[in-house]
Amino acid sequence: MSNVKGGAVVTGAARGIGRELALGLLQDGFGVVIADVDPEVGGATVDELAKEFGGNILFAKADVTKRSEVADAIAACRKAFGGINVMINNAGFNKPEPFLKASEDIWRAIMDVNALGVLIGTQEAAKAMIEDGTKGKIINTASIAGRSGFPDFAPYSASKAAVISLTQAGARALAVNGITVNAFGPGVVDTPLWEKLDADLLEMGASSAPGEAMAGLADAILLGRVAKPADVVGTVRFLWSPQSDYMTGQVVLIDGGMVLQ
Repeated sequence: MSNVKGGAVVTGAARGIGRELALGLLQDGFGVVIADVDPEVGGATVDELAKEFGGNILFAKADVTKRSEVADAIAACRKAFGGINVMINNAGFNKPEPFLKASEDIWRAIMDVNALGVLIGTQEAAKAMIEDGTKGKIINTASIAGRSGFPDFAPYSASKAAVISLTQAGARALAVNGITVNAFGPGVVDTPLWEKLDADLLEMGASSAPGEAMAGLADAILLGRVAKPADVVGTVRFLWSPQSDYMTGQVVLIDGGMVLQ
């Protein structure tokens, strides 16, 4: 077993926000399982981070809609690092469609990954924490879209509203076990997900040039720029730290002042 202060699983951590969160956990002394559906990119991320953190990081292929794969990733964390102290349900995706053309297929696909995946991840992590007697931290990736719906992202907005409700439900259910459940809501973040989103919006005619959609959204950010993945780490670090022990069922927006609540 590696010399770590605890184990953590981060879903969707091969790239983007998830990768930065995994790096932050490693820097804080955790052993980390990168659980991702993409073994090629996920494996490369592990290889890169292992240069500095050695055996404190490993990869587990996990489709978050498949309970057995999520359970296997958590089991790998418990075996390698002696338990699971932090679970970050971060995996998610978006596929824009005009509101009146939003389709059942896209709705089901987004809701399965973004909402069902959070339910499964929360359940499986909590069961392991309860079995081990661990007062752990479960952290979910929500979005400003869960607080303020966007017309071209209706299924995504609904899925992130579901993440917020699941966070609250989980917090109420698991408080008796000393497990906290919180969420963070990014705004516009410069990640591969947003690059794909920008291309999709261009293809469907919602923008007329590459980068225009992100630039338009950036105009609504009080701090005047879109976020980098590293911009969210400090706040999420607070959520996995002892400083947030008396906080549960909350959603913290990290959006540069895009949505004020």
